[in-house]
Amino acid sequence: MANITVVGGGVIGLSIAYECRTRGHETTVVEAHKCGGQASGAAAGMLAPYSEIEEDPDDFFRLCQHSLKLFPKWQEEIKQNSEVDFEYCESGSLYCIYHEADRLSLETKQAWQRKFNVESTILNADEVRVKEPGLSQDVVAALWCPEESHIYAPGYVSALLDACRKLGVRVIENAGEATFEENSVVVKGQQIESDRVVLAAGAWSMYWEEALGLTLPIYPIRGQICAYEAPSLNHIIFTSQGYLVAKANGSVVAGASEDIAGFDTAVTEHGVGRLEKWSKQVMPALQQKNPFHKWAGLRPATQDGFPIIGKLDHKPKVILATGHYRNGILLSPVTAKIVADEIDGSVSELGLGQFRPDRFQVI
Repeated sequence: MANITVVGGGVIGLSIAYECRTRGHETTVVEAHKCGGQASGAAAGMLAPYSEIEEDPDDFFRLCQHSLKLFPKWQEEIKQNSEVDFEYCESGSLYCIYHEADRLSLETKQAWQRKFNVESTILNADEVRVKEPGLSQDVVAALWCPEESHIYAPGYVSALLDACRKLGVRVIENAGEATFEENSVVVKGQQIESDRVVLAAGAWSMYWEEALGLTLPIYPIRGQICAYEAPSLNHIIFTSQGYLVAKANGSVVAGASEDIAGFDTAVTEHGVGRLEKWSKQVMPALQQKNPFHKWAGLRPATQDGFPIIGKLDHKPKVILATGHYRNGILLSPVTAKIVADEIDGSVSELGLGQFRPDRFQVI
């Protein structure tokens, strides 16, 4: 059994802490503010790698697919250990197109994903409207992926926090900026003794570059989202412009508008205006409605687009789990298991070459 300190109380940090504690490790989470108060709590909660990953398969696609398959059991365990219920909906998704010329892109995606046993069907316009009568008449076809799902992110993160606490994880919130000195985490002048340190601070991980002696090209991308009170949808709806997802609380969430704004989480008229224009074209029932809620979160993007997961060769006491960009919710169970395996000295069944920190320069 080891003493583990996890820096960062978002969905990745809490998932790692939960997994480590279930394996018997003494675990502490250090969060600068409130747990889940940054990107995690602001997420739309989609578990949809088949719709969101456009390119050919790579290690990242395999990582996302593996995590999607972990979710049914994982979320049930979180509910049991937290004694808190939260929305988890195996809705499936529809990736809609408006021009026949785009049908080839659906066929191409379907072809390479079939090699990974992804179930999907290309539906014509009439078949799409049987599944989703409320969509625009301009939709000519869609790729239906029944395996994709979504989760209510604030409820999920809250349950993760409760599960951690009930299992005995020490949670330090409002800790301010944690620093790394002499292989230990220091919070408000107090050193936290630990055998391993896990950095899972999202976009704020960049501030540990000097202390870790490693370039960490992580930067925040502001993602703006809005929600309507509107008739429900049966599926997650994707187009090339964004997504719509209905929640059990009666809202339809539209996202996401992205821009580079440093650590500014302000909602802008331009960002939400783009979402409003697009969403009303996809779902005509929204045309006479205004969003009742608008918000933004900071997504931790890396220079090469891949998360950073694994131990540091030059500081083997430290493990990084950051840079998940817009996939933190989806990748939370698989990241937790990879990090816990690393701590236990086990070999992950996934190839992590593209994600390891040693792809960056030691300072």
